[in-house]
Amino acid sequence: MKFGIFDQNDAGVLPLAEHYEARLQLCEAYDRLGFTTYHLSEHHATPLSYTPSTGVFLSAVAQRTKTLRFGPLVYILPLRHPLQLAEEICMLDQMSGGRLELGIGRGAVPHELRHHGVDPSVAVPMYREALQVLLQALTQPSVDFQGQYYTYNDVPMVLRPVQLPHPPLWYGVSAADAAVWPAQNAVNIVCNGPVGRVAEIAARYKAEWAAQGKPASALPCIGLSRAVVIGETDAEALEQARIGWKRYSESFYVLWKRHGSMPQYARTPEDFAEMIEAGTGFAGTVSTVRDALVKQARATSVNYVVSRFAFGDMSQAQALRSATLFATEIMPALREQEDQRHAA
Repeated sequence: MKFGIFDQNDAGVLPLAEHYEARLQLCEAYDRLGFTTYHLSEHHATPLSYTPSTGVFLSAVAQRTKTLRFGPLVYILPLRHPLQLAEEICMLDQMSGGRLELGIGRGAVPHELRHHGVDPSVAVPMYREALQVLLQALTQPSVDFQGQYYTYNDVPMVLRPVQLPHPPLWYGVSAADAAVWPAQNAVNIVCNGPVGRVAEIAARYKAEWAAQGKPASALPCIGLSRAVVIGETDAEALEQARIGWKRYSESFYVLWKRHGSMPQYARTPEDFAEMIEAGTGFAGTVSTVRDALVKQARATSVNYVVSRFAFGDMSQAQALRSATLFATEIMPALREQEDQRHAA
């Protein structure tokens, strides 16, 4: 069992420069506490992300940490020039000694795409072409590609990543059918949905993996993403979570409301109590959160748990406390649960 962090890096109470420094200090703590990977989202024109240029922030993470792996979850490929992105990826991987994890996607918010002149209706084919170009740029001495959206003729690629042929790929999955391509291509996945759906996704991924004759011991990460707040009492933790989540949910919907629309699929509750009810968030004592997560890990058979400790108006001290207690008290229990499952 591995453990990661997901961070929207959304607006909080601190001025911008202090916000960046506080998040970097949290990354240093995640490094010390033994978390495997720090995942950072990409969003634009919204307080949902204070780090729309993910590479800039991640280059600082590379310098402030020693073993923590890190990467975007995800780079929005239709908004990125694929050759420049390949160069950025090589730089980050080299600057970190080979610690980059490469998340890729088409972009979930149509308004962000339109702000950058991309028609959401063509985001999927643009993403597919951009990914082909990106992988060629990371693995070949030059790029030759003729597509509908990108055309390159013998463009030399000077930089190379440390990790060959390229850093590990990551993809967000919200339905079982979407797990087929990642499983066929050894792509790590993260799921942020109800327990039943995550279980279906994990089962489909493992079935596709086994159908290729690949050993279970080499299975990529199948991640369960959850917001987590740990306190002295369940009531205290819930109150802290509600305070933080209120600001987060407001940031989540700002761009949608500006355009008079609402997301069709990726909605988020406005009250953290609804997150707990849906099983997508936890707030409570160590034992409350531990028992709930162990139960979900058993039900979904995931091998990677991704926590979100810092969001909205959550204080730095509370986020750090949750992360520390999670690492010292909950990680061992989840590892033990997985060992028991494998033995069985």
